[in-house]
Amino acid sequence: MNFREELKNKKRIVIKVGSSSLVHQSTGELDLVKVERLIRVLSDLKNQGKDVVLVSSGAVTVGCKTLGLNKRPEILSMIQACAAIGQGELMMLYQKLFMEYNHKAAQVLLTFDVITSAERRKNAENTLKQLLDLDIIPVVNENDTVATEEIEFGDNDTLSAIVSTLINADLLILLTDIDGFYTDNPHKNKHAKRLSVIEEINDELLDMAKGTVTRYGTGGMYTKIAAARIATHAGADMAIIDSSDLNIIGDLLNGEDVGSLFTADVSRNFDIMDFILNKRYLERTV
Repeated sequence: MNFREELKNKKRIVIKVGSSSLVHQSTGELDLVKVERLIRVLSDLKNQGKDVVLVSSGAVTVGCKTLGLNKRPEILSMIQACAAIGQGELMMLYQKLFMEYNHKAAQVLLTFDVITSAERRKNAENTLKQLLDLDIIPVVNENDTVATEEIEFGDNDTLSAIVSTLINADLLILLTDIDGFYTDNPHKNKHAKRLSVIEEINDELLDMAKGTVTRYGTGGMYTKIAAARIATHAGADMAIIDSSDLNIIGDLLNGEDVGSLFTADVSRNFDIMDFILNKRYLERTV
């Protein structure tokens, strides 16, 4: 089976973009050309008849720049204030750009306690699916304005994987600052190899993830493997691709050998909520 050729037939796609993919690294200011290009690519996917959900970081980063802060604050209330300012600005920009391509976007903010509550999770699922039925593009982010350690996801890799399960997506794309999953850290080991297609997430792969890193952001490669376990066991393929050239999204969906593709591996014995809770516990104790 040619797994990459099958990507052409994906109909419901979740795309996660991190803060480092949205800003100029030298200044921390929004890279407007890149943001516009992202929205244009997503709008074209909509024009092809695909359902699209964008999971976006960046609220705190944008808020910090608006307030003239040179670095992320350490006080929780200041971080939440930055998120409140930045989320509005970011969403206004997204809606403006989507409208230029004749599409509508809606904001959906989630926290960890929403997902771990069966009733709230169902409400979030219903909202997302209704927006898709209305032909609207949901823009999802963690609700950093109220999130504390007890109710935060900690990374949008996990959030995007959960969103893919809520809407029964058939593909999750993680835009990051490395061009795939490697056998070792490619910045330190010149012999590290990119894995093109990964059909099983085993202990050997998890050991590789501990050595491979991304340059920016809070997630790192280990959280991307956790996201892959959630998404693939729920029935979606997941791809890790380089965000430096957003045309790569089209290349991926055309079946080209870019990034790393984790293939769907539905498991009846995999309990997503148990996995998320256990992963969270382990992260808090290491």
